[in-house]
Amino acid sequence: MKKRYLIFQKGSGISPYIWSVFSILPFYFIFQASSTFEITIGIVLTILFFIALRFAFISTRWPVYLWTSILIAISITMTVLFQYAYFAFYIAYYNGNIKNRIAFITLYIIHLVCTTISINYNLVMQKETFLTQIPFVIIIYISVILLPFNLYNKIKQGKLEEQLETANNRIAELVKQEERQRIARDLHDTLGQKLSLIGLKSDLARKLVYKDPEKARSEMKDVQQTARTALKEVRTMVSQMRGIRLKEEIVRINQILNAAEIEFIISEEKELNNVSLFLENILSMCLKEAVTNVVKHSQATICRISINQTLNEISIIVHDNGIGIHDDKAYQKGSGLLGMQERLEFVNGSLEIDSENGTKLIMKVPDVRKQLGKE
Repeated sequence: MKKRYLIFQKGSGISPYIWSVFSILPFYFIFQASSTFEITIGIVLTILFFIALRFAFISTRWPVYLWTSILIAISITMTVLFQYAYFAFYIAYYNGNIKNRIAFITLYIIHLVCTTISINYNLVMQKETFLTQIPFVIIIYISVILLPFNLYNKIKQGKLEEQLETANNRIAELVKQEERQRIARDLHDTLGQKLSLIGLKSDLARKLVYKDPEKARSEMKDVQQTARTALKEVRTMVSQMRGIRLKEEIVRINQILNAAEIEFIISEEKELNNVSLFLENILSMCLKEAVTNVVKHSQATICRISINQTLNEISIIVHDNGIGIHDDKAYQKGSGLLGMQERLEFVNGSLEIDSENGTKLIMKVPDVRKQLGKE
């Protein structure tokens, strides 16, 4: 692979070497010279030109200036001595393949000035061989002006397209990772709530199995029903990945708090207006996790929830009268709280925690959709 790279340069293709094979035209002008010395000089310069062109294509940094200067010098010499101006086209093609902008502009200007001087010299000297090929010289001169910029912009566009493709692939990979994390959080929150309820009712049934067998059987029926509900929710989430409305989540929260013998108090229940299912689903998951933490860790007897929507913001407050959060490390290590924070930050929201008189979680998200609607 390395050998192939050295023979066929990326970006230039094999066209320079095809040109080399068919570049017998210089010898037509060389052999019109009157002396053997001039013919020898012309042959040597032609060979040196293609050798220098080869090294120019594989060079980087300062050697680019060196080899291009040699190419320009040979081109001027061939134009003055043999009225052969077509090496300028090769140099123009090479200049268009220079990637460094400063080097490109510098060598472009130098080559254009030198080509202009050599052509004008032959015009002033009224070289007969040169005057007979004026139409072709004009074409070459136009190529010297336009071809480098055309190739340079084409290569730059190709590089930008390659970078864009790389960026798109990176974005696609990040989206996949975010989706995996979201699914993991959804599974954790969904199963965590139901398993907590199953654990509570199982403990209650175990305590009542001898004291009140009938009540224990009732609790076990609830456990069975909850397990079926959890299985159904997991299947629904995996197969459809549907969103959950806050209204639906509040009904489930009421059930789990009643099962945990925690009084549920909610402010005047209002449906959110003009809120996307995506945003409402995030709020529902955060609310579910907050209530799950109340049941698991708070030792509370009352849980208050308030939901408010203003022109710019949606806020949800979950307040319990439990023991509160006194360990900062518990917050840092708690996957539930971190999951809530990650979800809210994803939609430019925030999570605040107040541990005085129990625990108060304040979740806020901007009402983006409504603001865009106003604009």
